[in-house]
Amino acid sequence: MSSSTKCVVLHSGGLDSTVCLLLARKHGRIPYSLGVGYGQKHDVELAYAARQCARFGIDRHVLDVAWKKPEIEIPKDRSVAEMKAGIAPTFVPGRNAVFLALACAEAAGIGATEVWLGVNAVDYSGYPDCRESFLGAFRTMWAEAVPNPPRIVAPLVTLTKPEIAALARVLGLKPGDTWSCYAPDTSGPEPKPCGHCDACLLHHHAWAEADNVQAVAPAL
Repeated sequence: MSSSTKCVVLHSGGLDSTVCLLLARKHGRIPYSLGVGYGQKHDVELAYAARQCARFGIDRHVLDVAWKKPEIEIPKDRSVAEMKAGIAPTFVPGRNAVFLALACAEAAGIGATEVWLGVNAVDYSGYPDCRESFLGAFRTMWAEAVPNPPRIVAPLVTLTKPEIAALARVLGLKPGDTWSCYAPDTSGPEPKPCGHCDACLLHHHAWAEADNVQAVAPAL
């Protein structure tokens, strides 16, 4: 693969997607950050993504889409064992399939030969559309849908959250540089994470344990 490959990176501003974005750049790709505004209540993540792209000099584009999503009650103060027990209530059916299709379509529009995404199947959420089996099925479908489809790269799919945080540190990120909260406090001049939702607790867990693991260089 050419070191000058242009790639679209699905980039929400959270830890996983931001690490994915910087990994693409580290591996010599020309990354293009793609965000999706889909009516998410935690859209402060989009502002964080824009800030990250400005910091690292990466082109950014946001697509606006909307569909009728189920009402979700954000769980609070769950233990790690509870988070591991099954699919998290925050799962949005169809989201990653929609996002990945949009990213592949965007790649065709800008002449990118790869699409990168930071899905992770190891820890906690149990989201079925973060697994390698989903990615394999999508690759098969997209190859049937278009000629010469982009290569889909998911470098974090087998890493743990602490391993991702350790990698983030190597890439120049600190805990406050990304956004993970599902239920932010937006009453003040700056949004604040709630500190109680699954995303906040996992973010804290990842960084707290990052010193105890090795920063793994994922295979591409």
